[in-house]
Amino acid sequence: MITKVKVWIEDGDSNLVFGSGKSEILESIDKTGSISDASKQVGMNYKKAWNHIKILQDYIEDDLTITTKGSSGGTVLTPKAKEIIQKFKILHDDVNTYAKQRFDELFKIDGNDILRVKND
Repeated sequence: MITKVKVWIEDGDSNLVFGSGKSEILESIDKTGSISDASKQVGMNYKKAWNHIKILQDYIEDDLTITTKGSSGGTVLTPKAKEIIQKFKILHDDVNTYAKQRFDELFKIDGNDILRVKND
């Protein structure tokens, strides 16, 4: 048995500001230099990828992406975006580590699961 934990950041009005989807598309933009290519790389349609970027622009004061137009255009991440991604990964890993540790404390006795699933 394992636990699964989903981590995201909301503003004071419960609007989803940052989470794994936004982090994933930003990381892919950093690798590809393009929102379009990034959306293809992560298996997300372009409209959804662009919506993630729009939400970030609407809710976060700092610019996270810089887009240039033209034949040599593209999108790059700002240093602030890279910092947020890095800190979000640390938070995500810390929460998952704690959840696993706490699950083991609560649901295992002498290394044995106290919650068992039926065999198929």
